[in-house]
Amino acid sequence: MDVSLSNLSQGEDTAKPESSKLEFDFSWTKFSSFINVPGSSSNPLYSIGFKTMKSQLTFKTSDGTIFGTGYLPGVSIDTNCSIHGKEIKLRAQKRFSFQYEYISNVFLEGEDGEGKGQMMTWVCDTGLKTWDYVCLDSRQMPVARFKANIWALKKVGWFDLLGQVAENEEMRDEVLVTGITLFYLTTLRTASLPSFFGAVFAGPRKEGRGKNKLGDGGKED
Repeated sequence: MDVSLSNLSQGEDTAKPESSKLEFDFSWTKFSSFINVPGSSSNPLYSIGFKTMKSQLTFKTSDGTIFGTGYLPGVSIDTNCSIHGKEIKLRAQKRFSFQYEYISNVFLEGEDGEGKGQMMTWVCDTGLKTWDYVCLDSRQMPVARFKANIWALKKVGWFDLLGQVAENEEMRDEVLVTGITLFYLTTLRTASLPSFFGAVFAGPRKEGRGKNKLGDGGKED
């Protein structure tokens, strides 16, 4: 089911405390990406490296511990992540648009948060300069936003972590790993001919168990 970013923004106050924002920067000298609190001069909270031979992103904490990986397949439009040793399958919901679903390991159903993992959705709106991503929970409520300037050489973009995600480290880790993996996968899909044919020959896209309360703005593939 298609989710429109324009519908998400209607009537919603997105102003959040500064502490909920994280910068996403790139260093050409180290050929790595970094995530940190805006204006901080300390070591980055996270660093992201790329293993070319494995087409794999590695996510490290400030002390160098690897806590997550993201895979960038050459052909398939679906991908996998690993966060704190737990696998996540990111599955494209449409072959020629950027909407992905996955079952969370830390966002759980039920008021007590002890139910099964929620079906989370990442939605992306790609423009000529900026790409806007929104992560939604199973109720289609935003839990994080990511805005990236695809032409930026250093300061690539920023994350806005909403609600409890700003305080919960496990939720933050999952949002950052899945979001950045999809950012690089989006880049690959827009520039790679094999990825285009991967979308052409991808199997039928089936609607996930998350329900869209914002209305269906698109057609099924």
